[in-house]
Amino acid sequence: MGDGGKPKADKIDGPAKHYHGHRERIRQRIMKSDGAHLDDYEILEILLCAFIPRVDVRPIAKTMVDRFGTVSAALAAAPERLMEIDGIGEATAAYVRATNLLMQRAAGDAVKDKPVISNWAALLNYVKLKLRHEKSEQARVIYLDRKNKLIADEVAGRGTVDHAPIYPREIARRALELSASAVILVHNHPSGDPTPSRADIDLTRDIERALAPLEIRLHDHLVVGSSETVSMKAKGLI
Repeated sequence: MGDGGKPKADKIDGPAKHYHGHRERIRQRIMKSDGAHLDDYEILEILLCAFIPRVDVRPIAKTMVDRFGTVSAALAAAPERLMEIDGIGEATAAYVRATNLLMQRAAGDAVKDKPVISNWAALLNYVKLKLRHEKSEQARVIYLDRKNKLIADEVAGRGTVDHAPIYPREIARRALELSASAVILVHNHPSGDPTPSRADIDLTRDIERALAPLEIRLHDHLVVGSSETVSMKAKGLI
């Protein structure tokens, strides 16, 4: 917040500056290549150019990557954390968040109207974008029709850094409401380690037992960590 309780404003500099030529050069490098030769912060810099005019945004882009560790973590950062960086105000924080939400929507498009089981890589990418940078545990349920196509992806519980409440009977009830034939459970481990805990395994089996009399199949339970997503089915835990 700035003086008088007003939201922190994005930094605006004077008119023509030395970085204008740099902006044009890096913009042309993006336009004429696949960006493989550019550092993460340089691509982020192009994005920030649109959000923050008349300012050298390279230091801002570098600080974002340095502070959050990766460019994906920077894009997924909470707006209030972004606004702790000098030069980022409320507007830019909102634009960065919108960019991250668009990435999630685009990943979701890859799993819509397609059999999820035969499009597994796209599903893993989708849940990773949704959950890998969450700071508290979140449980989601993906409901599928008889052709294993997505009916709904819903939050079933939000919690602390190591626990999100989730109730087997509620999942079964919701599956019946949606006429789902199968479900996939998903939750994240904010610690970064996706190894399923004993509680994860016990809860999964409780949910499987709640669904069985309804002839609703539990396909898998995915645990999302910072760099890996573990399939409990692949681990032989389902």
